[in-house]
Amino acid sequence: MSIPQKTVSPIKIILSESEMPRQWYNLAADFRSPMLPPLGPDGKPVTPEMMSAIFPMNLIEQEMSSDRWIDIPEEVLSILYKWRPSPLHRAVALERLLDTPARIYYKNESVSPAGSHKPNTAIAQAYYNKVAGIKKLTTETGAGQWGSALSFACSLMGLECKVYMVKVSFEQKPFRKMLMQTWGGSCVASPSSTTNAGRAVLAKDPNCPGSLAIAISEAVEEAVSDPTGKTKYALGSVLNHVMLHQTIIGQETKKQLALAGEKKADVVIACAGGGSNLAGLAFPFCKDKIEGAQIDILAVEPSSCPTLTRGPFAYDIGDMSGMTPLLPMYTLGHEFIPDTIHAGGLRYHGMAPLVSKAVADGLIEPRSIGQTECFEAAIKFARSEGIVPAPESSHAVAMAMREAVKAKEEGKEKVIVFGLSGHGMLDLVGYDKFLSGNLQDHEPSPEQLARSLDCIRNFPKP
Repeated sequence: MSIPQKTVSPIKIILSESEMPRQWYNLAADFRSPMLPPLGPDGKPVTPEMMSAIFPMNLIEQEMSSDRWIDIPEEVLSILYKWRPSPLHRAVALERLLDTPARIYYKNESVSPAGSHKPNTAIAQAYYNKVAGIKKLTTETGAGQWGSALSFACSLMGLECKVYMVKVSFEQKPFRKMLMQTWGGSCVASPSSTTNAGRAVLAKDPNCPGSLAIAISEAVEEAVSDPTGKTKYALGSVLNHVMLHQTIIGQETKKQLALAGEKKADVVIACAGGGSNLAGLAFPFCKDKIEGAQIDILAVEPSSCPTLTRGPFAYDIGDMSGMTPLLPMYTLGHEFIPDTIHAGGLRYHGMAPLVSKAVADGLIEPRSIGQTECFEAAIKFARSEGIVPAPESSHAVAMAMREAVKAKEEGKEKVIVFGLSGHGMLDLVGYDKFLSGNLQDHEPSPEQLARSLDCIRNFPKP
């Protein structure tokens, strides 16, 4: 007598290496109105030559490209195969915990060697710099995930790597520094005494906890100061070419949803700091939305650094010292120094121009959440699904749980997809503080935001 087999929905949806996307997707090609250009100090659009002191020309071409699809070099693909395609998981245990009719999926970017989505662009940037004959890359990092990823990429490409890490994260997350050193990178706390930008900040405030804007200034200064021209700067978020490299995430996700038998996603969620993780998952879905699909795409940021939810769309510089072009973006002002929350990767004053444009056009809706709700959600996720999320990723987890509860209240079946941008195994100090009741929410006052935005009042208006 044969026993009927119960049909089991897939828990882990895996693509083969042959199914990995072979091109990056450029959302700029599909906007209904053109992007505003970055501006130089004279208020005129930046030329490729003006950016060449910081980036190699092959990356500048991608930064300014309007092509919809850009081929991924085989050399880059051969390294991405180490962990890509990454799995899409059905969060069945979380669904049961929430008693929701929604089907919840998460794209697991924690499986990369560096534990996050960051190597998707780190490998590409290191490759293009190597092809251009560059010998050293400098960069900044917040929580340390980008610095780790670039150190990893440079080790594979034979490049030297120097990382300026925001001081508060440098002190909170010592294992990130050790990880960078393991891959051959060097890491210093920012603001540091080794650059003019760092010394200027320390002269005003010797106890400054640092910010990504300060760390960017230091990294750019070191790059442009190399008389040999063999040092360039690499950025882990914000710029167009970084958004481009991450879109492999969303392209894979769409294929995986189809394999799971889902006709469409109803809600797509990602955390948002500078924009790279959000763009990677969401931009391919934005293309569908432009073409008429009904999708809610949510960008989730910390309430302590509410760039999209409380900042204006304006021209601002990307760093503290004015070494970067003026970028059209949602911003809190480049002098804004957020509270020292544990989601260090989301403590940036501005948002990627491509993401900002998508928000302004209504393709993406911004939300903000306090860190205690995020850690509460992360604990529930860890105790049901098993993975300890990065504090940054916990913002997406918390919003996915909100949407799942909403689906239950509405009595609707929905497909909710969120990005698990990284694991939190090197962020356990934050979990310890939460579990011991020593974690608080922070939210800037209107007066604080007004003061920080005063620094952009004389900049050109979009």
